[in-house]
Amino acid sequence: MADDRLRIFTLNCWGLKYVSKNRRERVDAIARFLADSDYDIVTLQELWVFADYEFVRDAVSKNLPHSKFFYSGALGAGLVIFSRFPIIAATVHPYSLNGSPIDVIAGDWFVGKAAASVLIAHPILGHTQIFNTHLFAKGGDEGPDHFKAHRLVGAWEFAKLARQAAEVGRYVIAAGDFNSVPIAPPMHIIRNHADLRDAWDDSHKEVRGLSIAGQPTPIDAIHMYGVTADSPLNSHSAGKPLEPYARKYQGKRLDYVLYRSPRRPNERIPNLECVDTRVLLTENVPGTNYSYSDHFGLEATFEITSPDGEITNSEETPNLASIDGTEVASFTLNSVSNLAKPQQLSPELISSTITSLTARYRFAASQARLHLTIFVLCIGLLFAIIIGTAWLPKSWINPIFTVLTIALSWLATTMLYIGFLYGNWEINALTNIIEELEIYRVTLEERGAIYASRRSIAR
Repeated sequence: MADDRLRIFTLNCWGLKYVSKNRRERVDAIARFLADSDYDIVTLQELWVFADYEFVRDAVSKNLPHSKFFYSGALGAGLVIFSRFPIIAATVHPYSLNGSPIDVIAGDWFVGKAAASVLIAHPILGHTQIFNTHLFAKGGDEGPDHFKAHRLVGAWEFAKLARQAAEVGRYVIAAGDFNSVPIAPPMHIIRNHADLRDAWDDSHKEVRGLSIAGQPTPIDAIHMYGVTADSPLNSHSAGKPLEPYARKYQGKRLDYVLYRSPRRPNERIPNLECVDTRVLLTENVPGTNYSYSDHFGLEATFEITSPDGEITNSEETPNLASIDGTEVASFTLNSVSNLAKPQQLSPELISSTITSLTARYRFAASQARLHLTIFVLCIGLLFAIIIGTAWLPKSWINPIFTVLTIALSWLATTMLYIGFLYGNWEINALTNIIEELEIYRVTLEERGAIYASRRSIAR
C-alpha cells in the first residue's frame, strides 16, 4: 500500500442488540466488505455489541491490525476505529448533553454519545488525530429550537476538540454520523470553528450549484449530494415519514469525512488533499432483501504531497521516530501562536445558536419544575395512603394499596432524580455553553473594532 495515499471509510452500522433488524447477518456482511477492501482507516458508529466488534476486528486484522473500541455511557458509545497504522494514544469525550434519561425510547442518554479519537503514527504525516463521532439525533434539522440544542452543544464541543488537536500541530481527520445536513448550524460550527474541510465538497466541486429539473432520482441524489441516510433505496428507511429536506433531496447527507492540515508559517509540511469521495453499500446485502445498514457508507481518498518534492522545516529537518517498528516523520512546532488563523463563526450563527440553547434552557427549567411538582404530589398521595390504611374495610384491599405504594414510590424517586439531578445538570451544561459563546462573540466584536480602527488609521 502506498503511504502517499490515505483511504478512509465510515459507516453507521445500526447495531443495537435486540432492536436492529438482521443485526448479526448485516455485521457479518459489513465485516466481509471491509476484509476485502484496502482502507487505511475505518470508523464505525453504532457497533454497540462487543462481540460484533471482535468479529469485525478479526475479519479485518490482516489489513487493519490496530483498533480501538470506545466505552461511554451505560451501553457504550458504539464507536470503533480501525487503523493500518500504529495507534499511540486514544481518548473519548462524552458530550455534556445527550438527551434525557427519561427518554428511554430515543436512548441517546444511555449510550453516551461522544467524540472518540486515536492518535496514529503515519509514515509521512507524523502524528495524525483521527476522530469518530455520532451526534445527538432526536429532532432533526427542522424541529423546534429546543430539540436542536443538544446537537449544537455536541457540535461546539467537537469543534473545540478538533481545533485543539490541530493547534498542537497534528493533522486532523474527523469522520462519523453528524446527524446534520451540510447547511445546518451544527455543521457550520464544526467546519468554521475547527477550520475543517469537507471531503465530499472538495472532491465534488463540479456539482456545486448544479440543479436538475424536478426532483432528483435516488441514484442522482447519491452521486450529486452524497446522500447517506433516509434514501428510498435503503430497505430500512424506504417508506418512512421524512422531513421536507429529505423529501426534496431523496434523503440526507448525514455522514462526513472532514479534515485539515496544521498550518505552520515558514514551514514546509506535507499537504493533505481529498481527491475522491464515494457513497458505498447502497445495494442490498447479497442474497437478501435488506440493506447493510440504515445508512450508506462513505469512502474518501486523500493524496499526500509535499511542496518542491521534499518535506522540510524552516528551522530544522524532520526527525524520524520509530513507533512499533514504523518510522514516522515528526516535526517540532516553534510556537502554537504561529498557526494560521482559523475561520470564525459568523455573528448570525452565534446568535441563532444562543437562541436555540436559550430555548432549551427555558424548556429544561419548565420540565424540571413539572417533574418536581409530580414528585411532591406523589409524596402527598403516599402520606394519604399510609394514613388511609388504618381504616381499610376489607383485607383484600391491602395488596392493591401495597402495589400502589410501590408504584408511587418509584415514580416519586424517578421524578426527583429527573427534576432535580438531571434538571440541574442540563441547565448548568447549557449555561456553560451559552456563556462560552457569548465570550466568543464579545471577543470577535473586540477584534473587529481593533481591525476597523487600524484600517481607519492606515487611511
